[in-house]
Amino acid sequence: MAATPLSTTADNTALTPLPAGDRLFGWSDHAALWLSLGVGLLVIQIGSYLVPALGAKEALTVIVFGSVFGAGLLAWTAKMGCDTGLSSAGLMHATYGSSFARLPVLLNIVQLIGWTTFELVVMRDGTVAIARQSGSFTDAWWPLLTTLLWGALLLALLSGSMVKLVRKFIGRYGLPLVIASLLWLSWQFLSKASAQGLTAVWNRAGDGSMSTLSALDLVIAMPASWLPLVADFARHGRDGNSAFRGTWLGYTVANIWCYALGVLVALTTPSTDMVAALLLAQGGLIALGLILIDEVDNAYGDLYSGSVAGHSLKPVWTVRRWGMVLAVLSTALALVLPMHSLEPFLLILSSIFVPLYGVILARLAGHSDVVSLVTERRVNYSAVVIWLLGVTCYHLCAQLAPSWGATLPTLALTFVLARVSRGLSNRSDVSAAA
Repeated sequence: MAATPLSTTADNTALTPLPAGDRLFGWSDHAALWLSLGVGLLVIQIGSYLVPALGAKEALTVIVFGSVFGAGLLAWTAKMGCDTGLSSAGLMHATYGSSFARLPVLLNIVQLIGWTTFELVVMRDGTVAIARQSGSFTDAWWPLLTTLLWGALLLALLSGSMVKLVRKFIGRYGLPLVIASLLWLSWQFLSKASAQGLTAVWNRAGDGSMSTLSALDLVIAMPASWLPLVADFARHGRDGNSAFRGTWLGYTVANIWCYALGVLVALTTPSTDMVAALLLAQGGLIALGLILIDEVDNAYGDLYSGSVAGHSLKPVWTVRRWGMVLAVLSTALALVLPMHSLEPFLLILSSIFVPLYGVILARLAGHSDVVSLVTERRVNYSAVVIWLLGVTCYHLCAQLAPSWGATLPTLALTFVLARVSRGLSNRSDVSAAA
């Protein structure tokens, strides 16, 4: 006898496969989207954290390996989202059960509000810094006005179509301008390095204050922070293989480039203020302005994914309505919260979402009918226990053996346990049905 669904998802578009008519992204759309989302002032700033702890050569090695690995996890999740047509919330329901999945979905919404608030603060501070280059715009109310203007722009974008934004603006206009700005900034700071002596800069040793594996955690933390979002966009793809290739290529290039640029800026222009350091470069004002404009799509991506997650919890609110509410909330938070400590925030997110997706990938990869799992059970206890064990493992590794890193051990532990227990869980289900 067929199992009776525990809940209906007919009116919940976040928990049902996307119709074929809405799946328009090809591999180039995925690549353009993730190259654009992977570029940002925040990513450049995080890259600068790697030095002087690491030397230039060691930092670049960590950046390349961490970016390829982290983007590979993103691409794998993107393929899963595209193949099933499910959103990130749908994948969580299929793995953890229709009742318990509400917890990670809610945590995802909270982190996306946090990310959007970070983005708004960065866009505000960057805009004010550019404006004050002329010696004016010094009044205290300018940051307030700038935050509200960026928030209003996000509201306007959320009122339109995500698919049209990606295909008609990001791919055709936004991305070429951002690549041009990155090329210009890379050339300027490579010129500075050349003036200081390329060999000396390249061979500069680190001070050892961060281990290689800890640095790897910091690099993987950025793609890991996108794991709970990627399926929300990938489900709009025409086929899983193109989603896989486009996501991996686009995000790998962006992450390597931005992290490496951050290292280069920190090595050649020591400064605690990344915006000020970029403005010192010739043409830096224009290049920084273009990067700040591109920062809008990062904030938009956070809000769009957050609105899809919100819709899965309260489907009577449309995705658009959820987006508007989250945009207003993030703008309000950006006005009052001191959002400048990014590294701890990133590592906390990794401790939650790295093990969460270690379980998701192990349990759902290769499953013939993922969609049926969305309402199969209320709580998948084995998946929940493995996730919580992974969160504990991450924090224990960070506290007791920081030099060994936390991301790779946690991911390996949760993936192996979830993969092994998947077979045991399947057999118990068959026995119960018999």
